[in-house]
Amino acid sequence: MEVTGLSAPTVTVFISSSLNSFRSEKRYSRSLTIAEFKCKLELVVGSPASCMELELYGPDDKFYSKLDQEDALLGSYPVDDGCRIHVIDHSGAHLGEYEDVSKVEKYQISQEAYDQRQDSVRSFLKRSKLGRYNEEERAQQEAETSQRLNEEKSQASAIPVGSRCEVRAPGQLPRRGTVMYVGLTDFKPGYWVGVRYDEPLGKNDGSVNGKRYFECQAKYGAFVKPSVVTVGDFPEEDYGLDEM
Repeated sequence: MEVTGLSAPTVTVFISSSLNSFRSEKRYSRSLTIAEFKCKLELVVGSPASCMELELYGPDDKFYSKLDQEDALLGSYPVDDGCRIHVIDHSGAHLGEYEDVSKVEKYQISQEAYDQRQDSVRSFLKRSKLGRYNEEERAQQEAETSQRLNEEKSQASAIPVGSRCEVRAPGQLPRRGTVMYVGLTDFKPGYWVGVRYDEPLGKNDGSVNGKRYFECQAKYGAFVKPSVVTVGDFPEEDYGLDEM
């Protein structure tokens, strides 16, 4: 194939390799020698420059020629935008060897050694008293959480199990049912009221994440905060949902 000179300063090509299953789109200067070009390809395909054999393919993936003159310029070959340069590795490595990160030895540091470093994020947070290292803010958050829990406990204590109730949750229509559970749960912190609705307006059957808190039919059970529950003489209403 005739070797011609090209005046465009750069060219965008696809790089493939016998070591990898993917292609990379890269832009290179045509003024690079093939030896210099191989050195740049080391960072792309992971193969040593001394172990590379380069093949040039056209945009239609038709083989053009080998890039085998180390001192020749990349632009002296018929390399154009959209061409592919395939790197054949002769180092003895295998396909996918540089893709399997599980084989890469990872650096690990002990918690004690990390605590002693002065350039770590943890050290910065400690010096700046940010996040969980801000004792004043943390104490305030703990106090607010404790106060909220005490308020919920007080509200929950006024809701007897077995009572008729009406639930008025924000953004929802009032729902009537029977109180089936009052207390702490495993699925979320704080106090919760388990309600068996009169109609299938709930989300569960009285169990959450495999733990049962009360018995009811599917879609009739729900857990709500004590603040949205009102206990009283609420007759059962028929919304006709069972017939839908």
